Amino acid sequence: MFKTHYHPPGTAPATLTAPESSDPKSTVIEYIEYDKDTERARRVKQIEDVFHCRENQMVSWINIEGLGDVGLFRKLGEHFKLHPLALEDVFNTSQRPKVEDYQGNLFIVLQMVYADEKTHEICSEQVSLFLSKENVISIQEEATQDVFEPVRQRILAGNPNLRAQGPDYLAYALIDAVVDHFFPLLEDIGEDLEELEDELLTRPGKESLQRLHVIKRTLILLRRAVWPQREMVSALMRDQTGLIKDTTKPYLRDCYDHLVQIMDIIENYREMSASLMDIYLSAISIRTNDIMRVLTVISSIFIPLTFVAGVYGMNFDKDAGPLSMPELKHPYGYVICMTIMGLVAIGQLIFFWRKGWLSKDG
Repeated sequence: MFKTHYHPPGTAPATLTAPESSDPKSTVIEYIEYDKDTERARRVKQIEDVFHCRENQMVSWINIEGLGDVGLFRKLGEHFKLHPLALEDVFNTSQRPKVEDYQGNLFIVLQMVYADEKTHEICSEQVSLFLSKENVISIQEEATQDVFEPVRQRILAGNPNLRAQGPDYLAYALIDAVVDHFFPLLEDIGEDLEELEDELLTRPGKESLQRLHVIKRTLILLRRAVWPQREMVSALMRDQTGLIKDTTKPYLRDCYDHLVQIMDIIENYREMSASLMDIYLSAISIRTNDIMRVLTVISSIFIPLTFVAGVYGMNFDKDAGPLSMPELKHPYGYVICMTIMGLVAIGQLIFFWRKGWLSKDG
């Protein structure tokens, strides 16, 4: 569900190791540069093709998808003076969302959460950003999941608010795209909780309990991804490096508000899932009580009938004396006995009914 990638214990600092599942040939490099009047977007085959971006006055966005080509990232770090420890954190994809200042570059780690199209499980992917005065470098684990397409389309469509701003605003737009991606997932979880509530009230079962367990586990993982992300955005709002302009900080505050809202929704859903567990346990207890009630009524009816049958099954001899068992040789003894037993059973049912013990609310 949430992937992790660590170096073996004792590995030297700043060691770059590609994840085992990554393919060097699948790495995609996309380059976009723009200003108020012009934009250019293209895919490049070699990282050297984007090294000229510092030579113009345009905002440059380098987006790399895939972590398989370690040599590419070494060249990237050497040219843009990216700190080796930051590059190491790019490959250690279990990083906590954070922001760090590395000699003129802000290194930002995000957790992008999405639903797998095949298994419908909630998965996470680390997104790393490097922000400088001239450009933004975004790095994603895989090329299959991309939440940056809306930002890309806004640039190419000539959005005046985005095109008139600098790299810091672009970094905000990318962060906001990752944050907004939580809302559709939470909406789906809310619908699942509503369906599960109706199911638990009508027909609780093991499948319902399993679904509830999956939802609770998902909410825990979402909280683990969102909580530090809120701290990260708060740190960007208080940035003192000068890379985040004052005109961008109100937008970051709006992004922070979105994260607060997401946290509130997650906490509400966690409380709802806990209450659904109580509903499940109560429903199972009520069902058990109903079953025990039926069994108790049946047992109570057959106790006196068993007594009568047991007494008359003792085979007393009528000729033994006047105090022996009567009606043993009566021609209608069987009918009389069964009638008495039937009347006893009916009398018990009437008694139970008047006491309210046969109703569901009794």
